[in-house]
Amino acid sequence: VQLVESGGGSVPTGGSLRLSCRYSGFTWDDNDMGWYRHTPANECELVSLVSADGSTNYADSVKGRFTISQDNAKNTVYLQMNSLKPEDTTVYYCAASFPRYGLGSQVICRANEYNYWGQGTQDTVSS
Repeated sequence: VQLVESGGGSVPTGGSLRLSCRYSGFTWDDNDMGWYRHTPANECELVSLVSADGSTNYADSVKGRFTISQDNAKNTVYLQMNSLKPEDTTVYYCAASFPRYGLGSQVICRANEYNYWGQGTQDTVSS
């Protein structure tokens, strides 16, 4: 299984970025896919997730600014990030849960026994 993120970069405050996560080695059937990030408090935040049925969830800190979507034909999940703020600066990780499991809160931003993670992509928002 592989999750490969792309699309990170540097933008000014108010700018936009679109992250992509191309996955391989599994069929998205009954699991969640989503994005996590480190917070300034050194915690791991579940930014957004999308389930196989298309339902989505967002952290309060990004509601109204970020949009998660998927393209099953391309085996890719996207995170469109608009109205970016300096506090959005961090490393973003793509994650996929095992089938019949979901994504949830984590203490540390890394894979556990129930999910797969990508290597992360750095986003920087300048003030």
